[in-house]
Amino acid sequence: MDEIFKQALLYDFYGELLTEHQKEIYEQFVLEDLSLREIALSAGISRQGVHDIVKRCQRILEGYEEKLHLVEKFVSVKEKVHEIDRILEMYGNEKTDTQKMITEVRKIADKIIEEL
Repeated sequence: MDEIFKQALLYDFYGELLTEHQKEIYEQFVLEDLSLREIALSAGISRQGVHDIVKRCQRILEGYEEKLHLVEKFVSVKEKVHEIDRILEMYGNEKTDTQKMITEVRKIADKIIEEL
């Protein structure tokens, strides 16, 4: 998974657990793609201060993920839903055994339920 995408997902899931100041800095760095210098100027702190806050936020968010695994579960379920969509597309394009399609979709649905 792309590191920026991973950081954005972590923020989406756990960002509300950060302080307002941490959220502002982290959003500017990860979501708005501002440089440390740009953030430092707007926040009135040093570049090193911005860097420290960003690293601290990353550690905090990754710590939540290590304990809760919500992003991991989300990505897994999303992949399985894409698999279901692929199966439905494949069987939708040809006249085939509907029962076989239902069985395959149920297997994937069962895997999703097990993971939740």
